[in-house]
Amino acid sequence: MAAASSASTALISKQSITLKNRYINPSISPNSQLSLSSKLSVTPSISLFSHNPLRRLTPAASQKKFTVSASVDAKPTVLVAEKLGDAGLDLLKSFANVDCSYNLTPEELCTKISLCDALIVRSGTKVTREVFESSGGRLKVVGRAGVGIDNVDLGAATEHGCLVVNAPTANTVAAAEHGIALLTAMSRNVAQADASVKAGEWKRNKYVGVSLVGKKLAVMGFGKVGTEVARRAKGLGMHVIAHDPYAPADRARAIGVELVSFDDALATADFISLHMPLTSATTKVLNDETFAKMKKGVMIVNVARGGVIDEDALVRALDSGIVAQAALDVFTQEPPAKDSKLIQHERVTATPHLGASTMEAQEGVAIEIAEAVIGALNGELAATAVNAPMVPAEVLIELKPYVELAEKLGRLAIQLVAGGSGVKSVKVSYATSRAPDDLDTRLLRAMITKGLIEPISSTFVNLVNADFTAKQRGLRITEERVLLDGSPESPLESIQVQIANVESKFASAISDSGEIRLEGRVKDGIPHLIKVGSFEVDVSLEGSIILCRQVDQPGMIGRVGSVLGEENVNVSFMSVGRLAPRTHAVMAIGVDEPPSSQVMKRIGEIPAIEEFVFLKS
Repeated sequence: MAAASSASTALISKQSITLKNRYINPSISPNSQLSLSSKLSVTPSISLFSHNPLRRLTPAASQKKFTVSASVDAKPTVLVAEKLGDAGLDLLKSFANVDCSYNLTPEELCTKISLCDALIVRSGTKVTREVFESSGGRLKVVGRAGVGIDNVDLGAATEHGCLVVNAPTANTVAAAEHGIALLTAMSRNVAQADASVKAGEWKRNKYVGVSLVGKKLAVMGFGKVGTEVARRAKGLGMHVIAHDPYAPADRARAIGVELVSFDDALATADFISLHMPLTSATTKVLNDETFAKMKKGVMIVNVARGGVIDEDALVRALDSGIVAQAALDVFTQEPPAKDSKLIQHERVTATPHLGASTMEAQEGVAIEIAEAVIGALNGELAATAVNAPMVPAEVLIELKPYVELAEKLGRLAIQLVAGGSGVKSVKVSYATSRAPDDLDTRLLRAMITKGLIEPISSTFVNLVNADFTAKQRGLRITEERVLLDGSPESPLESIQVQIANVESKFASAISDSGEIRLEGRVKDGIPHLIKVGSFEVDVSLEGSIILCRQVDQPGMIGRVGSVLGEENVNVSFMSVGRLAPRTHAVMAIGVDEPPSSQVMKRIGEIPAIEEFVFLKS
């Protein structure tokens, strides 16, 4: 590491962010051409662009071009396995033979798929490994008419050289409008009053509502749908706040929205509207603990994903009065059980996942997915591609441990960001003895971007869409190389990630120059964290990490270790970094399982512990 920090041996060179024509697929020989049931040749440039669901395909719409040397006379065959709007079908029929076969059994789908070049599904059809195996290599693209792709085996798709695309933009307005519909219906007890009148009752006093004017709405997730909900809520006279680590401050200011922290949003809102994706970080993010932080009588709308709410905890919050009402369009299990306590609760308004169910949205989704599928069959690689593209095998093999390190550094860094300012600038430094021509960092940058974005986004990030996705979120990623003296046998000595102009949940992660700073390296094939802020540590990234800043004094390792041992949390690594003896130190502890909130509380109660944080790696 001395070489990396020495001004006499290090030369920093800026590297522009460009993509070249390499892709990931370990099953393909570096000397062979790609095969998507026909031989393909690749042109040297990639251009990613924002997809317009209402535009027809034109020659200028292509992004990454292939030349297909197979037969060009026969039309490809597209199997549409679930209902698709007429506009999309018409577009497909102008290009391909279209087979609309709905309600296929898994066996029937596997039988048909060997005769098809493309498959279009919604959420009801499972595109499993068996489907890709049954295609015999003919299936080139799977199109998901919608956003989520939980029903498609991405790993199997990539292994079989099949591109997976989705349609993420066309239903934005429809989902936002449904969110507002639920908000207004809930505030005025529309569903309950309707049922009461139809039952022969006339209970005007029972169904007195609340006004929206002047109330505070917290939009949790300020992406496309969240932004549109905020615009409409402002029109209703509401004061809108939002929480989203990637929300551009200028966009929020432009529509009069204040960006706040997660806890501030929960504590101050009269209404909460959920628009966050379902990820490991957001699963059951509304639970007993977070409900307890809310203002008593809060009202909740969810048109995002059912799993972001702990449904049993929501029932308890409704019963206790913490939550006055809930309006839900999505559920953990769909359809929910008929005897569900949540569905049957008198203060819950429920709809059957209608967020995208407008005539206009269905047509928009149909056009968007038809364009993406046609583009893929033409050899184009769209920005809506959600599985990994292809890279020569020898590059992947050499960079594999560094790929893992890069993603983990991104994931750890984003978890350290606090407050509502948003992430705007990320700097990545590579310490290497390799010449620039011998080290292609595109894959590493893509994986850092993946680590930064995926934990709090529904976007699947890969080499193709990483730069596009970062730009779309206003995230500027710059790279530099620290050139070292020494043998270039190993591609990298270390990777450093810095996030500028943000607050940190763990103040010690802030470097002397004011950025969140993490640095890692690969040791014996395993990613290690070697620096947090200005503190040097050495902890394996095979599990998760607890970081503690403490007064440097004897017995601290034993005291923290004892707390973890008593709570049956297994410690894999423990490392202490300090700037000087008997001052302050940072302890990095690798753990095999997430500690409970009670464990973290006990650690925080140790007198010499000044701050602590748990990070999932």
